[in-house]
Amino acid sequence: MLKMGIIGVGGIAQGRHIPAYLQMKEKVEITAVQDVNKERADEVASKLGITQVFDNYTDLFDVVDAVTICTPNKFHADIAVAALEAGVHVLCEKPMAMTAEECQRMLDASRKSGKKLAIAYHYRFTEPAQVAKKAVRNQEVGDPLVTRVEAMRRRKVPGWGVFTNKELQGGGSLIDYGCHMLDLALWLLDGPKPVEVSGRTYNRLSKTPNQINDWGVFDTETFDVDDHVSAYITFEDGASLFLECSWSANIKEDARHLSISGVDGGLNLYPLEFYQPKHGTFMTTTTKADHNENEAGIAQAHNFVDSCLGNAELVVKPEEALEVSRIIEAIYKSSETGTSVRLS
Repeated sequence: MLKMGIIGVGGIAQGRHIPAYLQMKEKVEITAVQDVNKERADEVASKLGITQVFDNYTDLFDVVDAVTICTPNKFHADIAVAALEAGVHVLCEKPMAMTAEECQRMLDASRKSGKKLAIAYHYRFTEPAQVAKKAVRNQEVGDPLVTRVEAMRRRKVPGWGVFTNKELQGGGSLIDYGCHMLDLALWLLDGPKPVEVSGRTYNRLSKTPNQINDWGVFDTETFDVDDHVSAYITFEDGASLFLECSWSANIKEDARHLSISGVDGGLNLYPLEFYQPKHGTFMTTTTKADHNENEAGIAQAHNFVDSCLGNAELVVKPEEALEVSRIIEAIYKSSETGTSVRLS
């Protein structure tokens, strides 16, 4: 039985991680919680029948085997490194950290301690992603050439939490939402080595007063993160990736898109379809596969717990999550400097 601690018991903890662990009582038990908001921590603990509530996350390490970190991005690295150095496995919410340097610290701590470090890129666990991964491995696409990624929302800036606070989050739509689709694309492509990144970030719309917003109210004057991002990434093998993400685009409707055009075929994830020249004609294969994030969250929890217990290999490896953060950091740097960024 794995003893789990939850650090940060806000929306993502209560909405995804805690419910998932509660469905796995045969192999994991939530034994302790910690949050800077003590009242909220006490409330969650009372609801779950947890007797151990801590003011300081370091005190929690003595009574758990693993922790799930659900804090603002600024605190991911310090908490994860402290947990790993204390001999505790870590599942950290995405993104891995604020910077690539922080991610490297986490990775080094994991390697030194021998403890598991997973990052919560749960899109990998959805059915379309799992089927597409098998198809790519089976050479249904062949060598990938061009990948297109969209993570677009129409006027949905998160009006809760600290999503629009750059000091605590490190960025906006890219580091919060675009990171999911970027991670998913890189995973499907089997981790190609990026060599150059060009990007532009925008927040003019969200800094304009009196905007219509579907996801609550936010302060346009203090808004200091990106609400729209475009990027172009090239890889060592010559392949390329187009990325666009937004919280607040003036578009007809929300759009989630990931497609890969390869030498032997192509695929589209939403809906899951495959395109190949076969039998003297163009074949389109449509597969029923639902993007169910609740089911994906449960599958992610199972994978992490089973990995900690020595019964599974991590689906999301920290080295891969570090690469996502390196590219995100390069996109922000490219926008700041107005030039493309070469990655060594």
